[in-house]
Amino acid sequence: MSRAILLPAAGASRRMQGRDKLLELVDGVPLIRRAALRAMATGARVLVTLPMGSQRHDVLAGLSVSIAEIDATEGMAASLRAGGAWASDSGASALMVALPDMPDITSQDMSLLFTVQEATPDAPLRATTESGAPGHPVILPRGLFSAMAGLQGDAGARAILVDHPPRLHPLPGQRALTDLDTPKAWAAWRAKR
Repeated sequence: MSRAILLPAAGASRRMQGRDKLLELVDGVPLIRRAALRAMATGARVLVTLPMGSQRHDVLAGLSVSIAEIDATEGMAASLRAGGAWASDSGASALMVALPDMPDITSQDMSLLFTVQEATPDAPLRATTESGAPGHPVILPRGLFSAMAGLQGDAGARAILVDHPPRLHPLPGQRALTDLDTPKAWAAWRAKR
């Protein structure tokens, strides 16, 4: 199986009051670089989508990741279309969409999800919390890459997952839902560490 991971990192961090959430430091490492390192540790090929001319590009220097600069004013769909086309062109059998603002997702979580998905390789897989609330990452099989080309707006891959209900797999605690979009969320997460 040929694994690929998309880190959609082209968002504008609008709720961060002027700060860039993906450049926030976690253990001394910018969040976007940390997410890329974790994705790379799975052995998968990694694509990071970035807004044009972003400082985020600089903190990924030296990493073995592909980068696609996109016009992200439309929302998540632009990243997903780029990711689907890249995964298709690279011959990937599955594409994990791993949101880079979810700091508790580990390389081991990603590898486990790929292994679970390979048991039913034609079906999507979605991570959940320990209690079953659906979250991320999501893995889309090759057969759905073409559907990604038609995505529009900022609803992510919801339309695909409605038409192709995913298998669900729990990750420990709240990992699959913990994302850091606001200064308040960052402060609360840091306080718990």
